Amino acid sequence: MTSHLDQVQSFCASQRWFGEKGHDVHVEAVATSTWLSDADAWPAVRIGFVYCAGPPGAESPIRVYQLPLSYHRAPVENLGHALVGEWTEPDLGDTEVWVYDALHDKEATPYWLDGLTHGRQLDGLEFHPVQAPEGSIEVPEDAQSLVLTVEQSNTSLVFGDVALLKVFRRLEPGSNPGVEIESALTEAGSDLVPEVLGSARGRWPRAGGGTDSGELAMMTAFQKNATDGWTFATSSVRDLYAEADLHAEEVGGDFAAESHRLGASTAQVHSELAKALGTDVWEPAKLVEHADAMRRRLDKAAAAIPELAPYAGGLARAFDALAAYDQPVTVQRIHGDFHLGQVLRTIDGWKLIDFEGEPAKSLVERRALDTEVKDIAGMLRSFDYAARSLLADHQGDQQIAYRAAEWTTRNQQAFCDGYAEVAGADPREHGVLLNAFLADKVIYEVLYDARNRPSWLPIPLAAAAQLAEQ
Repeated sequence: MTSHLDQVQSFCASQRWFGEKGHDVHVEAVATSTWLSDADAWPAVRIGFVYCAGPPGAESPIRVYQLPLSYHRAPVENLGHALVGEWTEPDLGDTEVWVYDALHDKEATPYWLDGLTHGRQLDGLEFHPVQAPEGSIEVPEDAQSLVLTVEQSNTSLVFGDVALLKVFRRLEPGSNPGVEIESALTEAGSDLVPEVLGSARGRWPRAGGGTDSGELAMMTAFQKNATDGWTFATSSVRDLYAEADLHAEEVGGDFAAESHRLGASTAQVHSELAKALGTDVWEPAKLVEHADAMRRRLDKAAAAIPELAPYAGGLARAFDALAAYDQPVTVQRIHGDFHLGQVLRTIDGWKLIDFEGEPAKSLVERRALDTEVKDIAGMLRSFDYAARSLLADHQGDQQIAYRAAEWTTRNQQAFCDGYAEVAGADPREHGVLLNAFLADKVIYEVLYDARNRPSWLPIPLAAAAQLAEQ
């Protein structure tokens, strides 16, 4: 397929999940798996592995993306948006084919459902149903697929309003933390994460020789009629802004009770993770290492974003306090990228989703043990974003700005109260840890917003100013 690299690169560059946009990269090679489809079946279906490299002479590592492919002998009218290219395919007897992203092809996606339902084992590709408790959801074999449009770094399909198949686009060798953690919680009987129904694992050629392997996809129970936490929370904020003369607790859409329940659910998941996957301890020397890493991130961000520089000294004090902390800290597997967009409000309560960790970090970093305080800090910052992201429509209105701060504080406190009731310890009592992780999160937000959504940059800068004064 090397003669088709330009077509593959052009297609990938237009996709939301392709993380190389804005960089000088090129598709260096495409490898393919064994056929998922039956012999002589059309469309023919297999998985492509797309290898991306930096400019010639660059030392950046080769990055691998998953691109499932479906081959048709004629163009498919309703798949124009998913057309990868048109070429003569040697592996199909030099047949002229139109090649599509198979995840958008309803004739191709049943192969994933069949593989997970029956635990298929192919050359280089294995489907693994998860041993869930009795009463596990059954997915009809004829369920039709529908691609969701909300994913950015992966692609998710719903099968018959029953199951959600998440296909990982950026691949790394090793165990995907989302599959590992959510499968462990499912097998432990947790009702606070969507039930994992199965996963797919594959092998692909390693750039430079050898073979790598890792998770390609995971299927979970689809949370029908669920609302994501961000949408739910910002609806509450809109209600508050519409009644600007009322306090947060006086508005019909007050969110504090939900924040309390979310805090309790988070603590319960942390407890379940500790039991399922174990814990360890960071001695003070390890905290010094983390404090040093946080300082380096601060220095880098302050150099890149001049607006952050005035607060650098104050933020650094939080890291100095962490380095001086002389108590051991219990660590475990955590969510790692926790915010309101990673929780769903269902009819049965809150569920936590997407335990893959921060997409920009390596797989080793995302699988590392960490303190639960990191997750707590992430959610506390998310409340601030939910309140302040809507202030653009009320610029200069000091009363609305005051209400935003009031809403944030009320819901942050409610979340911590709920967490403390279940955990038996209040996260606010670990002020040194919490302040350090809040400051580190704010630094990440400043860099992200400056690069991706500059209109939101005032949100983390305001938080930086507040933290620097503590």
